[in-house]
Amino acid sequence: MSELPILVSAASLEKSPANVRKTSDPQADARLQANIAERGILQNLVGVPVARKKGHYRITAGGRRLDAIHRLIAAGSFPQDYAVPVLVLKNPKDAVEVSLSENFFRLGMNPAEACRAFRDVIEVERKTPADIAKRFGVTERFVLGRLRLAHLAQPIFDALEADEITLDVAKAYCTTADTARQAAVWQALCESYARDNVSEIRRQLAAYSYRASDPKALLVGRDAYLADGGRVEDADLFSTAADERWIDTHILDALAEARLAAEAEAIREREGLGEVRAVASGRVPYMETCGLKPLSGEPKSLTDEQELRKKEIEAELEQWNAAFEDGNCGACDDDETHIAALEAELAGYLETAPVIDESQKASALAYLVLAEDGTPQIHEQFYAAPVDGGDTGEDEDSIRIDAANNESPDEVENGPARPALSQRLRDMLAMMKTELLAVHVACDPAFALDLGTFIMVDAACRYSSEEIPSELRAPTPARLLGDFRPDTAAATEWTKLDEGLDRSWLDHRPSIIDRYDAFCALPDEARAAWLGWAIARSLRAVPAGDDGSDFIDHLGRKLGIDVAAWWRPTALTYFDRLGKPAILELFEEIGGSELRTRYAGSKKHDLAASAERLFGGHVIMDPQVQARALAWLPEEMRFGPSMDDGDTLIDDRIGDTVVLASPGGDADGECLAEAA
Repeated sequence: MSELPILVSAASLEKSPANVRKTSDPQADARLQANIAERGILQNLVGVPVARKKGHYRITAGGRRLDAIHRLIAAGSFPQDYAVPVLVLKNPKDAVEVSLSENFFRLGMNPAEACRAFRDVIEVERKTPADIAKRFGVTERFVLGRLRLAHLAQPIFDALEADEITLDVAKAYCTTADTARQAAVWQALCESYARDNVSEIRRQLAAYSYRASDPKALLVGRDAYLADGGRVEDADLFSTAADERWIDTHILDALAEARLAAEAEAIREREGLGEVRAVASGRVPYMETCGLKPLSGEPKSLTDEQELRKKEIEAELEQWNAAFEDGNCGACDDDETHIAALEAELAGYLETAPVIDESQKASALAYLVLAEDGTPQIHEQFYAAPVDGGDTGEDEDSIRIDAANNESPDEVENGPARPALSQRLRDMLAMMKTELLAVHVACDPAFALDLGTFIMVDAACRYSSEEIPSELRAPTPARLLGDFRPDTAAATEWTKLDEGLDRSWLDHRPSIIDRYDAFCALPDEARAAWLGWAIARSLRAVPAGDDGSDFIDHLGRKLGIDVAAWWRPTALTYFDRLGKPAILELFEEIGGSELRTRYAGSKKHDLAASAERLFGGHVIMDPQVQARALAWLPEEMRFGPSMDDGDTLIDDRIGDTVVLASPGGDADGECLAEAA
């Protein structure tokens, strides 16, 4: 290399093909050009002489700077003879290595260092953010963002400087200028999995402030908030949102709660409601209404004009639907907009909120919530207002307690109101009360049997079982084949059993108490039939060999079920699913090779029909062959070793003798059960 750089006119310089940098970033190039225009060339270029062109050089290191200078000359910012310092290589063979060295060993600045440098330039040189932006080819917003980063809470800035967090994480913390809030969120998240989660950081910081567009802020108003000492923070420098943040959340919360409480009391007095609770949110939290009984009002009746308009809309929509079905209508965009408007208007007439009558209002609990625009409004769902943390109204227990205290109900009513119980206390009392009930139910098996039976069958017979305070259910499991409905003797018997159940107790609607008392009043036989029905319907089909199939077989053996008497294979339930060789093997199994040969020429469909008649006992043949055919069962249908006819089974669990008549064994084909 030459000992010192020499000044060369930019017109005599060109980029060398040996320059290793082939790509660039237009945005970064623009910033470099802006800085060169402001400061000039601060670092020399490196080049090699051009053969046979004295005074001309090819630049192997500094090509981006040279391009920026050429653009500035073309724009008239620099003169045509603008001189550039160039360090000339004595050995042109080193051009590629020198170019690679300059780019390969370059180390970018740490973001924290860049932020601190921006701050120092402003403080030391007394420059404005606009001056810095012009000098470095960036926007003023970019400079303000880096200055905000320079004033991060110290633990966060230290982490950025040590490359422990990314620039995006640091920007997330800068969504607020409150360093105390930054430090609090950093402390909460620095050891958690969400430490580098930008969305979670922003969410945590947002919890310490409200946007000006928040319903609470719209309710209170900016002037009232500022007058009460509230502070407003500038918009987030790292997002496109233009709204400000109100950082004194406790002030806004107090003002909003006071405003809503006053509005709730005014609505209670004006509407004659029992109680109105204010919720500074757009919805009512679940725990607020947990345990409360919703009030169902009557649908709001339409006026004559509204009823007439509703019929007109329905008639017009029917005409459109008929036209579409006939294919005589090619709707354009205007037609679709018109139809959508009609459907929306019709929905407004059909989906009217229920109206609570005056008699219900006096004991109704309503919630006051905030709309998106900050307007307080009554939530559409009303509830029965709890009295002393319990149900509405004065029950007999409270009257007895008042009498024990020598106080009349009138004296209690005119006396000081009892304080309302918190939801947590009500939950605690409910748990202890249920524990007390559970102990007594467990000590009375007969009571528990009736109660369990009622809970299972009531839930099974009604569309909704939410009012039943128990998790006990006896649901019907999913069928292995949902579209298969075989016509078997057992299916017919189940239908008869289901139709024979006493359902008179279901007429006591909608009170679950009345239904329960009516169920307990049924005869023992009727309640026992319901218990058997509920348990039986919950049994799940298990293919042979799968988990649970051995228990199914055990139950069948204990009940002494004679499968051959109840079930015979048919074409639909068995033989249609077998191949012709498999059916012929069954023929040979019960009747030898002679029977197989007799049917060997039959087609598959005819062979399946013949097998159904043969194994059903509808073919005249040798008595021994017929006996074997009637006793034959696929292994998958057996519960275990067969039992001789007439045997009974002693149930070793309760010592009862259980006998179940087979179809045809009883004149009516009924299920018989005799308890010992």
